[in-house]
Amino acid sequence: MSEQFNQVRIKRIYQMLFEMATGNMTFRIQDNSNDELKNTAEALNKIAEELQKINLESGYITACYQYQNLIQLTFVLDNDFVLLSFNNEVPLTLKYNPDTIINTDFAKLIAQQSKDIWNGILDELNKNSNYNTTLQLIFITGDNHLLPSFCTISRLLYSDEIIVSSVSTLLEDMQNINDRLSGSKIRRQNEVTAVQNLHDYILSHLDEPLPTLHYLAQMFVVEEHILKNGFRTVFKTSVYNFYQEERLKRANLMIQQTAVSLKEIAYLNGFKGYLNFYKAFKKRFGYKPSDLSRPVEDLPP
Repeated sequence: MSEQFNQVRIKRIYQMLFEMATGNMTFRIQDNSNDELKNTAEALNKIAEELQKINLESGYITACYQYQNLIQLTFVLDNDFVLLSFNNEVPLTLKYNPDTIINTDFAKLIAQQSKDIWNGILDELNKNSNYNTTLQLIFITGDNHLLPSFCTISRLLYSDEIIVSSVSTLLEDMQNINDRLSGSKIRRQNEVTAVQNLHDYILSHLDEPLPTLHYLAQMFVVEEHILKNGFRTVFKTSVYNFYQEERLKRANLMIQQTAVSLKEIAYLNGFKGYLNFYKAFKKRFGYKPSDLSRPVEDLPP
């Protein structure tokens, strides 16, 4: 068997380990080979199946973190690396009052562990107007916590302004989710299972219109009000808002990581037309889809 094919299989195993670490026990590996890699894949499938069963029997919700906690942070700096502007997520995620960080040295947001890296970036930006890079910086939050984040740093064309853009993953404490569940009225296993299945269904069907709550309740064999209230109790939002948030965050990620056209991305995330997607995206993130940096390829029209 070719080494290249084995590398693909190993990547699938890594992906499954990541999915399990983030709470997704529904991921499975299909492998028709007959060697140690297949044995490893089968063992992981069995572990995930057992954990999924234990969670449901114990009445716990397993919230996988595929897209719901991806946070986009965007900073605009002047030529002296002073913070001129930022998107709404910055003060919320970094726990700062916006008035205290605007017009301040961006380095104040960088943790000591990343100071040398940031200083090296400053040297490169001063020497090369076309310099851009992607690397990890560690931010320090207003409540003195550290937030590692991969950042893309570059100058705007025809401008001295500098853009720092990052995507961070914030994982909510699972104990908080299940504490809310234990204090709610949805304690029967079939009701917990229905909420879990609805959560997984939404993440697996972001490219499709969301069915009515009545239809979803029939699909998961539970009363409509139990599904509606149970979902809100666990995830602190309505079913529709969760669906809308997830597909917009996935679209945001696809724009930055692929060369697929914006119209196609809108379609792949369940929007019937680009205009509807454009309005929803701009309302959610505060900037247009076309404002995001994209991979350096020939983009489709």
